[in-house]
Amino acid sequence: MALKTFKPWRIPVISLIIAFLLMIVLAIIYAHVGAVRIPYRDVWAAVTDAKHPSYFIVHQLRLPRILVAILAGFGLAVGGAILQSVIRNPLASPDVIGITKGAGFMAAGVIFLFPKLPSYYLPIAAFIGAFAAFLLLLLLSRRLSLRPSHLALVGIAIGAIFQAGIQYLIVRHPSDINAALLWLSGSLWNRSWNNVYSLLPWIAVLVPIVWANFAKLNVFQLGDEMTAALGVRIGRQRFWLLLLAVALAGISVSAVGAIGFIGLIAPHIARSLIGGRHQWLIPLAALIGADLMLLGDLVGRVIILPREVPVGIMTAVIGTPYFIYLLRRERRR
Repeated sequence: MALKTFKPWRIPVISLIIAFLLMIVLAIIYAHVGAVRIPYRDVWAAVTDAKHPSYFIVHQLRLPRILVAILAGFGLAVGGAILQSVIRNPLASPDVIGITKGAGFMAAGVIFLFPKLPSYYLPIAAFIGAFAAFLLLLLLSRRLSLRPSHLALVGIAIGAIFQAGIQYLIVRHPSDINAALLWLSGSLWNRSWNNVYSLLPWIAVLVPIVWANFAKLNVFQLGDEMTAALGVRIGRQRFWLLLLAVALAGISVSAVGAIGFIGLIAPHIARSLIGGRHQWLIPLAALIGADLMLLGDLVGRVIILPREVPVGIMTAVIGTPYFIYLLRRERRR
């Protein structure tokens, strides 16, 4: 009887609800804590009432950071979920395969070489760098005739090349190092509503497009031979899905800097909770990515008040042990 009454959608739905409620709780705590503490009972009034004494702090300083963290968490996590599914490598993520480093290199180039350019050129440069890393990844993988599961190895090499370029720019332009290091470490400091408006349309469009392709992502888990037997054009579909991942990662990195491990950890946590069905995996990974971003920035803001630790450092502290655990697990397999 127990097997007959079990419904397979219950665990995914419960997981989604818990992840969503955790995001709300973290957002409320985020608005509460800081150099200036806002009482919990005043948080909502500080968001909606322009005459409230704490309106500027909450509405103009903390709320944009919350929304940017959530949106960037969505983008990085969903991009990582696509990469892990299409490449069929559990260690694949935007930062591991070099996309984040490509975006960081172009952004650093703008900061060092064209410091007087308007700030809106930085996201454009970051996206171009992410796309360049993606094209280089495809070119090398075809020239070397690599399997999809081996793309992560090529991506690591590409990331190392871009990282060397970043270090070269830092050595050549030491006077501008502070702004570059803040961006390269990944930070939500000084994020405003302009960052929210520049990020929101991309995430609002691309994430639903990815979810609409969940059936193709499910089929890719079966391997190339079975996928081709089911009538899927493997090369074309893999290219477009990877392009979606690059767009999500590039746009997210352009808004928050070179933050790592979110795209690696969030899909893994989601997959361990509900399995590999992408109709559930994609939204759950997005929520977990937002939770990790909020948690990392929240801890970074309060750990050494009144100073801040960039969220990229906090996510690295969280993600490095998990990455080592994944490496050991894959080695045992």
